[in-house]
Amino acid sequence: MDTTVPTVTGDVAVDGLGTVLMHEHVFTLTPELQADYPALMGWDEEIRVAQAVEWLRSARAVGVDTIVDLTVIGMGRDVARIRRVSQESGVRVLVSTGLYTYDALPKYLEYVGPGTALGGEDPMVEMFVRDLTIGIADTGIRATMLKCVTDAVGITPGIDRLIRAVARAHRETGAPITTHSHAPSRNGRDQLDLLEEEGVDLTKVVVGHSGDSQDIDYLRSLADRGATLGMDRFGLDGGRYLDFAARADIVARMCELGYAGQMVLSHDATCWMDWAPRELFPGTRFDLPDWNPTHLHTRVIPELRRRGVTDEQLTTMLRLNPRRILTRGTLQETT
Repeated sequence: MDTTVPTVTGDVAVDGLGTVLMHEHVFTLTPELQADYPALMGWDEEIRVAQAVEWLRSARAVGVDTIVDLTVIGMGRDVARIRRVSQESGVRVLVSTGLYTYDALPKYLEYVGPGTALGGEDPMVEMFVRDLTIGIADTGIRATMLKCVTDAVGITPGIDRLIRAVARAHRETGAPITTHSHAPSRNGRDQLDLLEEEGVDLTKVVVGHSGDSQDIDYLRSLADRGATLGMDRFGLDGGRYLDFAARADIVARMCELGYAGQMVLSHDATCWMDWAPRELFPGTRFDLPDWNPTHLHTRVIPELRRRGVTDEQLTTMLRLNPRRILTRGTLQETT
């Protein structure tokens, strides 16, 4: 059992992580646009890094010690840049490996691996294990978590391969898994079915975006199998998402039912994203003023307390559950 955890600035004791936001992003980028057409979305390296430093400093000021950045392949991951932001802000950052896609894999992977023209072992397993054990590219920065995705389209052949590759990397390294799920279609169940089929320890799985659902029976069905619920989109309110009151209510209700030990809280926020034209969101960054890493402490926690959530339960969700999930052991060590 490994009681240390890699961050972008070096290994730390898992007991020293403090308050952890388990699902955030510092930058969400399209590298080709960023490099070749920076004016298109207003990218300036020094300006955006400085903004990210202040963004995380504001989180630190309200009590956030650590964030898990779940930016993986397909989202513009640059861990060297994140290391700089972490060093200058004083907030620990844990990074991730995996792949962000809702359906098809990158073209190369369509021809190499199980069920493809060339066949053979899936390269993704080796890619993810290397990120977790040696480091990402030549940075020496090791990933902490694995990430896979299932959205409204469900488990396509490409997503099936991705989930199985993540599962096998978990079995080899003991690294925990976070998923992106589509709560309205309740497909966290499908994720857990496939992960369990591959021998994953479900107590090391966070079903991300579970807080997008008010379906108590669905959420209990995930937690009763050992998984942790990612109540992780606070601040991303309204429109096709749940509003603030609904998000707070579902956490309070699950706490009342005894599930505080299987929830983590976060925002899924990003300091800078080039995935949407600025013209769609006049006035504020994406017109979501609460979608930032201070929202949980300044507004959500007071509201949860008002709804009966205790300080002990808050400590469990923000400190103890992350510590449990992030403590790495191989499958053999944990069985």
